[in-house]
Amino acid sequence: MIVAESPSRVVWSSLWARRPDALVQFDLLTGRGGTDLRWTLLVEEPLPDESLTGHIRKRIGTLINANLRYTYGQ
Repeated sequence: MIVAESPSRVVWSSLWARRPDALVQFDLLTGRGGTDLRWTLLVEEPLPDESLTGHIRKRIGTLINANLRYTYGQ
């Protein structure tokens, strides 16, 4: 973790050796009876190609969505 602004923002350092500049920013927003989570990939130029972008999206989706579901036994 690089930045934490409780309760609204967290920034993770890169998870990818090929792109050490790639940061993941999580914004936590008050939602309908709970909290909405939005994540944004922040990278420097050059932008990752389509293949790497797909890999990054899948990896973050697994870390955030699938692993969270597993903690609730789903």
